[in-house]
Amino acid sequence: MTLPFDNKKVFSVTEISLAVKEMLEGVLCGVAVEGEISNYKPASSGHYYFNLKDENALLSVVLFKGYARGLKLKEGDKAVVRGDFNCFIKQGRYQLVAKDIEVKTQGDLYREFEKLKLKLQAEGLFDSSKKLPLPKFPFRIGVITSPTGAAVRDILSVLKRRGRNLEVIIAPALVQGEGSKEQIVQALDNLSKLSPAPDVILLGRGGGSIEDLWSFNEESVVRAVAASKIPVVSCVGHETDFTLTDFAASLRAPTPSAAAELVVQNAEDTVEQIANLSKLLLNCLSLKYERLKNRFELALNNKFLKEPSLYFDCRQQIVDDFTEQIVNKMQKILDKKAHSAELLQQRLKLLSPQATLKRGYAIVRRASTGEVVRSSLPGERLKVQTSYDNFEVETV
Repeated sequence: MTLPFDNKKVFSVTEISLAVKEMLEGVLCGVAVEGEISNYKPASSGHYYFNLKDENALLSVVLFKGYARGLKLKEGDKAVVRGDFNCFIKQGRYQLVAKDIEVKTQGDLYREFEKLKLKLQAEGLFDSSKKLPLPKFPFRIGVITSPTGAAVRDILSVLKRRGRNLEVIIAPALVQGEGSKEQIVQALDNLSKLSPAPDVILLGRGGGSIEDLWSFNEESVVRAVAASKIPVVSCVGHETDFTLTDFAASLRAPTPSAAAELVVQNAEDTVEQIANLSKLLLNCLSLKYERLKNRFELALNNKFLKEPSLYFDCRQQIVDDFTEQIVNKMQKILDKKAHSAELLQQRLKLLSPQATLKRGYAIVRRASTGEVVRSSLPGERLKVQTSYDNFEVETV
């Protein structure tokens, strides 16, 4: 459609948009454009949306999945994009519909990002052992972001819905452009000097291109986050956006809203948990009471408590039984020992000299000395002892 120039006519938005669309689609076809990829967003449909930029301008690009063919793109790549221009009239935006993309090199900002990341990582700024744990039930929450952006509204909305009796301290700061890094560092310092200080700090902003988010890749900002004595949650951009503050912070949240949900326990859930624990405690106390009550009633009805003498009588009977058992056992031992002694005595009697003499033996001694004779000389006087008599004889 070609619109005749008429400065007196009032055109509708649709008429102007269609005219621009017709001019673009009829002229800028098969164009090759070189630039750096930024704000790269793959859609669930398989299409790709991103910007192509240089130092002075920004161009919207769409790559439909039919032309992607497994192409791998990432933020900061330098590329040559070939395609046709059209006008997306519903948003009043002209864009390049890509049909072929040739990736050339990584962009300057992306190279700077990787270089600084490696440097700070080597210094240990990203070590998980140095990260502060988040408080389970924070009361004072510091928020560093633009006071007019969507991020602060999202955070406050979530905190109001999920938390009760919270104190939220907004530390306003530029989150993009000149002076933003200084304001972010100053805001962190200001919050740390409050008395009492916040329990946790949310640092972030909404999504954007790598240039828009670059303040959170500045070395001074990353070092300030890593050095903070208060836990910091980095919530910069959308879920696919990453900045260096994400690595230095105690925790990275995919969005500002998610950060607010992560640091504040759901108040209703907490109340329900307390109610369940209280119920469980009461049940345990009730059960304990019933057990003690039963034991007390059993004790009251115990016959030994009613008549203590029965207890001692029973114990005395047990003592008597044990005494009798011990006496019986000792008597058996004594009887056994006496029997053994009697047997030994009988054996001794059998082996005694008197018993030997009774068996017909005699003891012969010299009459002069009384010495037992084992051999004798002729004419020697000897005394002979038998079991019946003693007499002297003379050897021949």
